[in-house]
Amino acid sequence: MKTKLYSLILACAALPLFSQVGINTTTPTATLDINGNMRVRNTPTATTVPGYQLLVQDNAGTEVFAMDPQLLIGASNVNSGMFAAKKITGISLVNVTLFPADFKPVNFQAVERTIGSASMFSDSDGSFIVPSTGVYMVGYSFRYGTGLQANLLVNGYGIGIARTRNGVGTIIDTRPFSGLDLLVAKLTMSDASINSLYSFQNGDKISFGLTGNNVLDLSIAGSSVASFYIYKVSN
Repeated sequence: MKTKLYSLILACAALPLFSQVGINTTTPTATLDINGNMRVRNTPTATTVPGYQLLVQDNAGTEVFAMDPQLLIGASNVNSGMFAAKKITGISLVNVTLFPADFKPVNFQAVERTIGSASMFSDSDGSFIVPSTGVYMVGYSFRYGTGLQANLLVNGYGIGIARTRNGVGTIIDTRPFSGLDLLVAKLTMSDASINSLYSFQNGDKISFGLTGNNVLDLSIAGSSVASFYIYKVSN
């Protein structure tokens, strides 16, 4: 009986010795403390994000934690600049002196947004304010009136996207209204659109407008429609 009691005491005394295991360290601070690199020769590939976790290391204590992949996606700030707006009534043009005379922005307002935060838009000049530096997908379309329009081919009428950076306005893309030069008249399809990727910096202001030597006065604005979307795709 005495022998069994001594054995039990020794076993209990030995438990703390095995509660933490160190490799290349005599003072482990976790259940398994590895002071060195690690190699895993075979790792299965996960085909989906849901149901899996990432292993990440704390920079301060070098401890390893499990992390939901969605947290990493959220921390990347991708799509932080998601915004869209559509204007179907009250279309007019804004006079912004930073731009060439043949470009004037449409008077979009923050209340006309269909998605996004109003804080990312300036009502004073109808511009989107880029929230963070990166690559953005931008789409802009404008329908001038309905059907075919005469004389839109004159003076290079079309649509354009402009950028204001550090007080300097620049036209970054344009598209003309397409049309047909018939024997009796010049007829133009009243729709034009731009869809492309652009690199922007934090604080850039993006404007969506019309182009032409004498920018359209929108006398038929009652039947015109303008819309745009913008979202971040990469840092």
